[in-house]
Formats: sequence, C-alpha cells, structure tokens
Amino acid sequence: MTETAKPKSVNDASAFSREVSAKTARKLRARRNSTPGVWFGLGMMGLIGWSVVVPTLLGAALGLWLDKHYSGKHAWTLALLVAGLAIGCLNAWHWVAKEDKAMREEQEDDDE
Repeated sequence: MTETAKPKSVNDASAFSREVSAKTARKLRARRNSTPGVWFGLGMMGLIGWSVVVPTLLGAALGLWLDKHYSGKHAWTLALLVAGLAIGCLNAWHWVAKEDKAMREEQEDDDE
C-alpha cells in the first residue's frame, strides 16, 4: 500500500509559492495594522470627552469670575459656558475628522 510519488509540475510549485506568499503578506499586514483593543477605544472616548469638558469648564469659570467682578445686566456664566461647549465640540469634531482621514489614507496605502 505504498503510494507512488508523482513528480510535481512547475505550475503546481509556482501556485503553491504564490499562495504562501499571499498568506505571509496578509499575516504581516495584520500584525502591522492590528485592531485596537477595548482599552484603546476607552482611551479615545476619554480623550474626546476631555477635549469637550475642558473648554466648557474654562468658559464657565471665566463667566463666574466676570459675573463676580463685573456684574451687569447680562450673565456671563451661561454665555461663556455655551461658548466653551461649542469650542470643545468643534475641537473634538476636528480631531476625530483628522484621525478618520489618517486611518483612511493608511488603509488606501495598504490596499495598493
């Protein structure tokens, strides 16, 4: 019950080497562009959150200080709180858009 070894053709060997080469390239690409874990996502949420919270709190603190020292007809606290919130949201949006663009460019480079 011994099988006779058939000689492999050149086409079989080149197809095999192409398959091995493709699998190796896929593994190397997967290692280089590993999927970020849960902690990375939580860190990004925290970073975006702080980029909104800090300007909002600074606006509120400046508004309280202005109301205390220069009281007038209008309340500065609410106006500057809203202004800080708007600046923080624009800051977060800009940062997320920049990161998204970088990820898309990196993905396009990998596809080529």
